[in-house]
This record gives sequence, structure tokens and C-alpha cells, in this order.
Amino acid sequence: MTTKRIHFLGVAAALAFAGSAVAMQFSGWATALKIDDVGGNSSELNTPSLDGCPIQSPDGLSLYIASNRPGGLGGLDIWVATRERSDAPWGTPQNLPEPINSASDDFCPTPVRGSGLFFASRRVDAGVTCGLGDIYFSRFNRNHGWSEPQHFPCAPAGPNTILDEQGPSFVELEDNGYLYYSSSRAPAQGGFVPGDIYVSEAAGGGFGPGVAVGALNDSSANDIQPNVRKDGRELVFSSDRAGGLGGQDIWVSSRDSTSDAWSAPLNLGGAVNTGAGESRPSLSWHGEQLLFGRAPGPEGQSDVYVSTRDKR
Repeated sequence: MTTKRIHFLGVAAALAFAGSAVAMQFSGWATALKIDDVGGNSSELNTPSLDGCPIQSPDGLSLYIASNRPGGLGGLDIWVATRERSDAPWGTPQNLPEPINSASDDFCPTPVRGSGLFFASRRVDAGVTCGLGDIYFSRFNRNHGWSEPQHFPCAPAGPNTILDEQGPSFVELEDNGYLYYSSSRAPAQGGFVPGDIYVSEAAGGGFGPGVAVGALNDSSANDIQPNVRKDGRELVFSSDRAGGLGGQDIWVSSRDSTSDAWSAPLNLGGAVNTGAGESRPSLSWHGEQLLFGRAPGPEGQSDVYVSTRDKR
């Protein structure tokens, strides 16, 4: 399949403003539970396969995951479970059709307002893709389905590089739209190329080159898969930096206003992290739920977990 280099159609302008004039305050996170053990949710949310990269849609009615379970088109595919109300249980995940999924790995989905979907893919389109994994965008139309995924330009013109980009997270602030993501651009360490967190600003109907977010990155660690709260004042990500409980852990950074620098990251502790590996965290639209993958999981290679907190 050939992925078109279509114009981004001004997605940053089309997505509704998501900021807040007052920073939200919350309680601590409750002990995380396997998502299929919560509130009558479908038992098919987790399987013996790899299930991870969970994230809710802004309206809370769709739950996207990445999984290599049987029934997909390639290796990792993007799946979606739905519900009729935000307090209803999640149904059985369904595989997203082409052109979202492909014969390659398609993962780390991020739904945004306006029926758009950012995701990472390792598909190879001659003359289009930049490297190991790139960031794409598609929009859903009730009459025509998903649009042909748009590939963002290669560096230095855009966020994609010859290495691996993943975990896109879009936030619309008062001044502009910003795409946070991780990229394995640092020098290799014993054959392993660690990831760092980058941000790309909306420009010219797309996104400009990525800039490393220094406050969030540890040069000796693998800092990946950021997710930003809707007001742009809290960011969660996965890292194996010193001070964790083992493997990749979930860390959090915050700031008082979107013009401030990000704080030094803090480990979310034993309510969320374990000696296993926690990855690709995401905050619900109102910030009261935290979804993430844990590997290995009780059911399979990786399972989806959820933790909750209360707004004060």
C-alpha cells in the first residue's frame, strides 16, 4: 500500500482548544488493576498475546490498544473497544481496517478531537518513510471511513527520522498545537539505541522538526512514549532511569503553566510500578484514569492496566 503525502488539512487549527485556565488538582493514584478485572469490562481486552499502548478517546467512549493477537493484519495492530456511556463497561476490541493497519507493525495510537488518530507504524513505503518507525495521522469520516494515513516529513523538515519514532501525544494550547513523542536519536550504547522525548510544534499545516525536551530526558536511560494531559500541565512517560522499581517504570512531570519548564520527573511508585516493565502510559481526557501496559502480564506477553485518582 502506498501512503500519500497529503496535506495535513490544518489539523492543529481544526482540533478544539483543550487548555484550562486553572491547573487541575488530584489525589494520588490507586493501586493499578488489570483492566478486564474492572467493572464488567470485556475479558478480551487482555489475551495471551501482547496487549498494550492503551489510550481513551477524548469522549471516553473508545479505548484503543495495540496487540499482536490473532485476527490482525500484521504484527502489532491497532484495535478499539467501545461503550455507549463513559460509566459503562468496555466491549470486545475490534481490529481497525486498512488503511490504519497494515502488514507491518502499527501501534501507539492517539485519538484526538475531530475524529483524528495519530499512530506509529513500521510500514515501508518507498520514497515516503524515513526509518524504523514513523508517525502518521488519519481522520475518520462516517461516510468514507479512515483517510489514507498522512506521513509527516523526515528531519530536518519534520519530526520523523531514520530511527524509531513512537508514542505520539498531541496537545492544543492557547498559542499553538504541540506533538510530543519519543525518538531513538541518541548515540548507541552497546548496540542499544535509547529513546528520548521530543516535541514538535504545529507549522504550515503539519509539524516542524523535533526538539529534545531536556528536562524529561536522562542521557543514560530509555525515556519513551510520553502522554500529555489535555491542559498541557502534566506529562507521563516510560523510563528505565535510576530510582525505579525495575525495568521500564512510569514517571510523571508537571508544570504550573504551559510557559514554564517541565519539573524533574518523579516515579509514580508502587501503586503503579512493579519489578516488571510498565510502558506507554496515557491519561484520560479529564486526568482521572491512567492506562498503561505491563510486561510480562498475568495473561500474556503484556497486559493492559488501569489506575484511578479523584479530582479535588
